[in-house]
Amino acid sequence: MVRMTSEDSRNPRTLADALRSADDSVLSALLRARPDLLSPLPGDLSQLATRAGTRTSVLRALERLDTFALQTAEALAVAPQPCTRSALAELLPGGEEELPRALATLRTRALLWGGDDGLRLVRTAQELLAPAAGRPSATGLGPSLAEATSGLPPSRMQQLLTTAGLPATHDPVTALAALHRLFTEPARMTALLETAPEQARAALDRLRWGPPYGEVSARPGPHLRWLIDRGLLVPTAPGTVVLPREVALHLRGGRAHRELRPSAPVVPVHARFEPGTADAAGGGQAFTALSLMEELLTGWETDAPPVLRAGGLGVRELRRTAAALEVPEPETVFWIELAYAAGLVAADGETDARYAPTPAYDEWLRQPPEDRWVLLAAAWLAGTRVPGLVGGRDSRGRALAALGPGLDRGPAAELRRRALRLLAGLDEGSAPDPTGVLEHLRWEQPRRMPDELRATLGGAVLTEAERLGVTGRGALTGFVRPLLETGSAVDRGAARVSAADLLRPLLPEPLDHILLQADLTAVAPGPLQPELGRTLAVAAEVESKGGATVFRFTPGSVRRALDAGWSAAELHTFLAKHSRTPVPQPLSYLVDDVARRHGLLRVGAVSSYLRCDDTALLDQLLADRRSESLRLRRIAPTVLVSGTVPEVLLERLRELGLAPAAEAGDGTVLTASRAVRRTPPRSAPEPVPDSPPAADGPLLAAAVRAIRAGDHAAGAAPRPAVRVPESEGRHGGLPRTSAADTLTTLTSAARSGALVWIGYVGADGVAGQRVLAPVRVEGGFVTAFDHTADEVRTYPLHRITGTAELADS
Repeated sequence: MVRMTSEDSRNPRTLADALRSADDSVLSALLRARPDLLSPLPGDLSQLATRAGTRTSVLRALERLDTFALQTAEALAVAPQPCTRSALAELLPGGEEELPRALATLRTRALLWGGDDGLRLVRTAQELLAPAAGRPSATGLGPSLAEATSGLPPSRMQQLLTTAGLPATHDPVTALAALHRLFTEPARMTALLETAPEQARAALDRLRWGPPYGEVSARPGPHLRWLIDRGLLVPTAPGTVVLPREVALHLRGGRAHRELRPSAPVVPVHARFEPGTADAAGGGQAFTALSLMEELLTGWETDAPPVLRAGGLGVRELRRTAAALEVPEPETVFWIELAYAAGLVAADGETDARYAPTPAYDEWLRQPPEDRWVLLAAAWLAGTRVPGLVGGRDSRGRALAALGPGLDRGPAAELRRRALRLLAGLDEGSAPDPTGVLEHLRWEQPRRMPDELRATLGGAVLTEAERLGVTGRGALTGFVRPLLETGSAVDRGAARVSAADLLRPLLPEPLDHILLQADLTAVAPGPLQPELGRTLAVAAEVESKGGATVFRFTPGSVRRALDAGWSAAELHTFLAKHSRTPVPQPLSYLVDDVARRHGLLRVGAVSSYLRCDDTALLDQLLADRRSESLRLRRIAPTVLVSGTVPEVLLERLRELGLAPAAEAGDGTVLTASRAVRRTPPRSAPEPVPDSPPAADGPLLAAAVRAIRAGDHAAGAAPRPAVRVPESEGRHGGLPRTSAADTLTTLTSAARSGALVWIGYVGADGVAGQRVLAPVRVEGGFVTAFDHTADEVRTYPLHRITGTAELADS
């Protein structure tokens, strides 16, 4: 944590003064911890302090505090303002070792300012965390004595003094002060309570840890009347009393919280493996993930499911897809949503809209397996859609469907990364207890989300990580660790390359062969090359999956290959080429037998007709009662016509055990090619986080310079002068350098933080000069703090006439 070190920061008058006296590292840490303060960029430090104190921003900052930092803020909210560090420590007994870290956290986020002898919460945080009528504090404490008695008449205050054994005073202010001294001096308070009836002490004990409000009848019992008459319980409304904060703190022994949690809970490990074992298990699951994703999208490219009117995938289509993948429906939803997050599937936008693979899917298929997996893992890490919500209902009672609206949850991506970083902090090969992980996540940010949503998201992280291969046997895999690092786009690209390199040796090599067996099956002893796998999927049926895939050849599958344009000879050649075992005779007979019958019947359009040179076969078909629905009639010895369309006629004849072939108007056989569906180009959906992303170091430095410059411009501090070289500025000329020299100078200045003088031609053709502090140079643009305009700007490089380095003086 970065803390203020300036002498003036010990007793600042306001938060703005505290920020003004802090160094640049403190401001950078604030903007990194609370990136919402950067948009739009504050004009000066007063604006930054004002925005840091707005209700929305403070709520967001409180949601990101860990449990002990939040408990520290809650204790400050019930303590007198300003509060000394020693008084705060008395409210948090047992947390002394972690208190400096908690205070540094609050200071870094500009929720706390002032020195150790005068700690002050930001006013908005004080209002949000302090007890209020109808909203007790998370500490369980109620209002202070002054707040509770503010509506009592002066005569009643004097009665309380008299009954408590105190001398009368001349005004309510001194009466309140006398009661406050009584309640905050332990010895006197203990003596008073020793005289209380036993039932009265029991009543106080029930309210001690909150809630501090209790109900009483119109005529309270003697023990309650004893407490009310001495101000130990104060009426707030008819039938309601409250325990003043000072009394509750005495009963608690000065503790603000019943259970203090200064440290994060230790995550128990339920199993340990060799790192290589976890990586091997994760690599195997990563390969399974790629296979399932390809199987899913291959099925949807020929049988695209429709889009519901309200958006999303229907329950019937989800069940059909789950049956095709042979996985449970919740897991099917995960793969569908992952394909959508990676930009591999989308709605085609037609009138009768359907979901289909995007052109990006074709590019994905052409990549090496390890790169394909990294793309899926990166999409999963960044995504904010929560597949586990499918099947539930939104706040309006509408059903939530896969690929439909309403599945985004802002904290999902951050919680996913926090959970995986927690796993990364364990010893390699350690599989943590899921309950312990959830408890640790709750300690880190208790206010961020409801416990029910946290349980849903946290449980989904570990389950989905195992499905995807991010974890193996519950332990984080080594090839995922580079993806957990955050940084610039260049750093993220390097991390993906590193992850792919680590995964590559763990994935099995695709095979170019199969093992044909005499029972009309083929065994693929491992993953097949894509082209071989696609061809086998046409000519055979998948019988079982696993480490080895078993395909079965049937008359229907062979006919499907013939329909796709294969000949019997080509099928024989294909099988002989790719089998490591001799082609079994039964398989050869099957291919030849189906090929001999294939195409004897020819189907065309009348609505449809059926032609065959074998009149006996036509006689048999007409006599078959199962063909009555086809409404066949003979118009020539070798020709039948039907009232059904050719597609239906072909399907029904195949159901009858025949092998018809479609033909064109000129009598040639039509090849049954698959109609592969693709959407127009689609980009992957943007995640919807609940806060802006954290800025990188150079951008933070530029933002701090801009805010400082605004303060200088407002007269809060003297502004440093930036001088243009006299030899150039005196003549009004623009610096002129080659494009390569310009790029080199700007890149060097971005690394060193130096100032650069540039010539610039605007879109209107007007030439001018600028003094820049470059932050980033990429994509043909330079982003820099412009000292001429006192703000961060971006300039295209092709409009810069030249550059010259300057000295900041």
